[in-house]
Amino acid sequence: MSDEEWERFLRESVTGAAGAPVEPSARAREVQRRLKEGAAGQEAGQAEGWRTYSPARPRRRTGWYVTGVVAAVALLGVSLFPQQVFGLFDGDDGDGQSEAPLAAESERPRDAPGGEPAQRPTWDEPFRGSPAARWAEGASGITVPAAKATGWMDAAQVERALEQSRRFLVDAGLDRGVLRGERPTKAIGLLNPHQDDVQDYLRTSLSSKTPTSTNDPLLLFSRFRPQQAQLVGDVVKTRGRLSYREGKRGALEVTADVTFVYPVAPAGDRGRDADIVRTIVRREVVMSWDDPDKVSTEPGTMSLVSYTLDLTNGGCSAPTGYFTPPFDTADKQHADAEHRLDPYDRSKSVDSDATRAGGKSCATATRS
Repeated sequence: MSDEEWERFLRESVTGAAGAPVEPSARAREVQRRLKEGAAGQEAGQAEGWRTYSPARPRRRTGWYVTGVVAAVALLGVSLFPQQVFGLFDGDDGDGQSEAPLAAESERPRDAPGGEPAQRPTWDEPFRGSPAARWAEGASGITVPAAKATGWMDAAQVERALEQSRRFLVDAGLDRGVLRGERPTKAIGLLNPHQDDVQDYLRTSLSSKTPTSTNDPLLLFSRFRPQQAQLVGDVVKTRGRLSYREGKRGALEVTADVTFVYPVAPAGDRGRDADIVRTIVRREVVMSWDDPDKVSTEPGTMSLVSYTLDLTNGGCSAPTGYFTPPFDTADKQHADAEHRLDPYDRSKSVDSDATRAGGKSCATATRS
């Protein structure tokens, strides 16, 4: 056998000789069976075979219809009951008290905050049961608006004056040393040293052992007598804002309206059953950043136009120069029972009974 015949013999041994019968595969046999059954069925008037065409049946788009109905109902609910609807997403813990922090206050609210479940404050949760539980801490609760050129100041100067105005509030109402009764040196450093009436007030209010209603240091500064009261924890809650406009002689006039909530307990009492009281102070301070070409002033200082105060749970008896929280029932009776105030309601101005140039309004809190 020649080499060529031997190679053809080997090749045909593997692939099969041309024209040799080939055993159909199992899939081929199955296809042939179904084709025969289909042909037989059609001849007998049966249904179409598995490979014949069937028109698609129209489908009802129930999914989109239901989605549209749900969306319409949701929009109707939001329009009719916005507070209830959004309340579902603000972190309500199940007892009616939301844990979600409030957005910063950019304008005067229309209404007082909603009622909270009556809960006694504790050493670990001194703001429990009050709207202040959702307020920001310290300086972060005082909103500063965007700056734009006003009066004699350009935008950059206005921005700096607004920050300094907030700094005054922080140094006067949040500084730990001042809260313990120390002299408010940093806050005083921001006041115009040439404003004689304010400088007289500072000298008499901070040196007198028997302050009066007009030279009470509490009109501007938050102070507790260390021998009587102590702060509970390291947090003071605040809520408020600054606003500004052009004042007299082209000055930048900044108005601060801020509420401070101080949780305090009797000095030396650190037990779980301590009598914790929240002293709530709302101050409205109007500050004037004067044009040095028109008013005698010093760089980085401002003049005071007015300062008023609403106070609850801070003592309503004769001024002492310190807040005197009512840790017992007898002290609570000193408040003016006819003058009642919701200290968390920021929808109204600071009490109109307080005088424009240095007044304090003391009231019985409807809630604290």
